[in-house]
Amino acid sequence: MGAGLVTLAPPAAAMAEHALPPDALMRRTVDDADALAKLASDRRGMALCIGPGCGVTRAAALLDAVRAAARPTVLDADALTALAKAPGATPPDCVLTPHGGEFARLFPDLADQLSTDTPSRPKPAILREAARRIGAVIVLKGPDTVIANRQGRVAIHSDPHIPWLATAGSGDVLAGIITGLLARGLPAFDAACLGVRLHGAVARRHGPGLIADDLIDGLAPVIAEWDG
Repeated sequence: MGAGLVTLAPPAAAMAEHALPPDALMRRTVDDADALAKLASDRRGMALCIGPGCGVTRAAALLDAVRAAARPTVLDADALTALAKAPGATPPDCVLTPHGGEFARLFPDLADQLSTDTPSRPKPAILREAARRIGAVIVLKGPDTVIANRQGRVAIHSDPHIPWLATAGSGDVLAGIITGLLARGLPAFDAACLGVRLHGAVARRHGPGLIADDLIDGLAPVIAEWDG
């Protein structure tokens, strides 16, 4: 997505599993909150993504350091479950990318409203309420992905004709796309909207049989088309 430098930050015990190509990625071990705080003390422009492959216990141990870093942040996967177990403030310019189950853990009452055949409020209104409560941008993933921020802006990306996007790891790629856009300086809501559009466009271009790695490989051609 054009981030100038990307650093993977696994615990030391898992570093060997990450010592594989691509060689352009940096690696630094982060075993605890102090190590993450030190990494985030670099004053260059930085965005953080925490959750994919992290583990709920580790994510919970790092959440306070993520908040203290006050950097544009994407919370996904295990970080969302950790946040649901220990609610608290989210960093500024924060984007949450839950699927339906993660949204239900964060907002059980709002998820109940969504799950009824005749919801009392439209889905965008429910997402506005969720974003206002948590003080962040929320991307509720699905065939009709809804994006909302705490100020009440809402965008809908509806594309039910790419069901192959519902494959393992595709949400992690979306989290990375949005993080890259945050690192390039886009505001959180704009980064979320553009990230969802790119994610869907790459999947549509690829067609059936998609795996998560195909999304990464397919980004550059789609971006080149849009720039043209």
